[in-house]
Amino acid sequence: MNIYFQKTHQRAFGTYPLTGDAALEAIQAALDVGYRSIDTAQMYGNEAETGAALAASDLPREELCITTKVHPDNFTEALFMPSVEQSLKDLQVDHVDVLLLHWPAMGGENAPSLKLLQQAHDRGLARNIGVSNYTVAMLRDAASILDAPIVTNQVEFHPLLDQTRLMDGANALGIPLSAYSSVARGEVFKHPEFAEIGAGYGKSAGQVVLRWILQKGVSVNTMSANPKNIRANFEVMDFTLSSVDMARIETLTGTGYRLVTREISPWAPDWD
Repeated sequence: MNIYFQKTHQRAFGTYPLTGDAALEAIQAALDVGYRSIDTAQMYGNEAETGAALAASDLPREELCITTKVHPDNFTEALFMPSVEQSLKDLQVDHVDVLLLHWPAMGGENAPSLKLLQQAHDRGLARNIGVSNYTVAMLRDAASILDAPIVTNQVEFHPLLDQTRLMDGANALGIPLSAYSSVARGEVFKHPEFAEIGAGYGKSAGQVVLRWILQKGVSVNTMSANPKNIRANFEVMDFTLSSVDMARIETLTGTGYRLVTREISPWAPDWD
């Protein structure tokens, strides 16, 4: 079974943009609620806090799924492996469960960074490897380059953005998606449909959004510094949206609301 679809790992606690004591406290709250999948990145600048929180929890290492991502600035032969080794040091582990390339390479030549990712896996620095923000064409190339399975393509995924083309292409390759910006940084709450649907299940609008993503076969990353919201984001496995409600939400993907554009990130590709 894909590591992200183990029962305890379908819901990951995302750590961006938390740093310092706020990160420590939020991660501890997430672990207390039951999160066992924790998502960080070199770019977030909080791997040390993440490692400190995990070490302080005394949870068995085998219960945790720790994901981090390599910064595109480190996609060179000289910098890649030292950056991963520094990530492990900061996280206080000898390997991560999942190592991702955070973005496609500038200029579109992904083979060098993919080969370095494979080397990190072969050296035992990562149990699993994957990518983030890849298009279908990029996924196809990655699958031809990597020997190890691609366990995920982590992308912007929420009900206000139609990702059908990406999903279909990824599914054809056997590569699952995982979602970031699951509630579109609050944009979903401007649409009353989610609260209306939630009322029928005794759930909040945010819980409906997360449940829709999970029922699409996509694992979720959520972040909050509020313990109440951290718990609510976790408690989405005890109800199932009807096919009617799933279809109603599906119509909202035509909104075409995309957060991550090239204006936000210079590494953003031409999206599918």
